[in-house]
Amino acid sequence: MVDAHAVVDGFLPSNQALPFTNDFPRQPVLKIMIPGIGRVAIGDASRGLCGGMVYTTRDLFEAKLLPPAVKEPPSPGSPLYRYIVRRLFDSFDIPRGVARFYRLMATPDADTARSSLTLRGAGRITVVNEWPQVRLDLDRGVLSPLGVITLRSYDPFQLGHNHQVLAYAYEQRQTAVTLRVYDPNTPLDRADAVTLSFDVVRPSGPVPITHNLAIGGRPVRAFFRTGYRWTNPLPAITAG
Repeated sequence: MVDAHAVVDGFLPSNQALPFTNDFPRQPVLKIMIPGIGRVAIGDASRGLCGGMVYTTRDLFEAKLLPPAVKEPPSPGSPLYRYIVRRLFDSFDIPRGVARFYRLMATPDADTARSSLTLRGAGRITVVNEWPQVRLDLDRGVLSPLGVITLRSYDPFQLGHNHQVLAYAYEQRQTAVTLRVYDPNTPLDRADAVTLSFDVVRPSGPVPITHNLAIGGRPVRAFFRTGYRWTNPLPAITAG
């Protein structure tokens, strides 16, 4: 018996998500002009633009616009590519969002005791702090972008191994929760079957999260709700 559930009306990744996967060739994410130096390349698109794809998908859905009818990732310099890159950087919410990725990446899975203090683990942060916010979004019929933590590390150069997805439905049976998410790495013919599942009964952790995200077999240690703000995508999908 289902105790609670919600779904964002009208959204399925196979119909409303960008129709190409997060599989860009090795190329700079963007180039910026530095006086006295010239154009300097930043980033590597082959490491993924998942946050930009997630935010673009929500932008399109909230604008009641269909995704562009393209089957391959857009070419560098195209209006859609530039828009996805812009939204990628928006999804990082620099510096606050990057700091949240780093803190969770460096946080132990379970609560830890230190003198008279108990330090919250990644499991407690996920199911006590973040999951209720995601659930509130979905109960209101609002898509909820998630930052997904896939490893434990103090090395900031490992931040690129984390991921971003878009929650659009959930089902809860007693303490067991299944989130349905759009994963930019998963082809659309399988996109409607992607889930994250966890149990909220023991927040002191660790809290195992099972999933079928296309992230190369890496685990999901934790997730958090990112600081999305809508941007108008119409110029990017109508420009020549």
